[in-house]
Amino acid sequence: MFILFSAAIAPGLALLSYFYLRNQMATEPRKTLLQAFLFGTLITFPIMFIQYVVKTEDTFSNRFITEVLFSSGLEEFFKWLVIFTVILRHIEFDDPYDGILYGASVSLGFATVENVLYLISFGINTALMRAILPVSSHALFGVVMGYYFGKSKFANNDKKTEYLILSILTPFLLHIIYNSILSFKGYWVYLIAPFMFYLWWLALKKVKLAHQHLVQHLFEQNKI
Repeated sequence: MFILFSAAIAPGLALLSYFYLRNQMATEPRKTLLQAFLFGTLITFPIMFIQYVVKTEDTFSNRFITEVLFSSGLEEFFKWLVIFTVILRHIEFDDPYDGILYGASVSLGFATVENVLYLISFGINTALMRAILPVSSHALFGVVMGYYFGKSKFANNDKKTEYLILSILTPFLLHIIYNSILSFKGYWVYLIAPFMFYLWWLALKKVKLAHQHLVQHLFEQNKI
């Protein structure tokens, strides 16, 4: 059980550490990031409960709506809601790159609990594939979401609302594409690889841009 649990949480911690270490200009308090991660773990249970009820009650007759649209929207909305209500106005959210870290933290908290439950059900043999696909994709959705949260909070123009809308809309659309690909039985493997490459490219581009915004933010505050 210890090996299984370690295999389930290792990908999430590794990815969070990676994005944490990418921040070269400032260091976000680890306690605050841990709190964001824990909030992400807590939302797993209401999300899974709602998904179970919707599936059991056959709320939507169309499988695509249930497994792709509804599931994608529910998961991204809960992650967005945590950041919007709990983290966005937190005193420690004090530079544009923080959005990347908090978005990744909340998403990886959710992905880690989901991963633990999945490996308990289906065994450790699925650990590698889970790390490459679901855990990584949730982290990258969170990075994109967090990037736009950071843009919204520190925008010096009238685009705050626009960035806030993009913070939920963009990861939602990416999640829809991801779930849609997985629904293509038989040949999804040929589609998921290029999509994951694109997702990594997009997320790392947002990381680079957030770092540039951070440098500009610190310069404006005469901290560099």
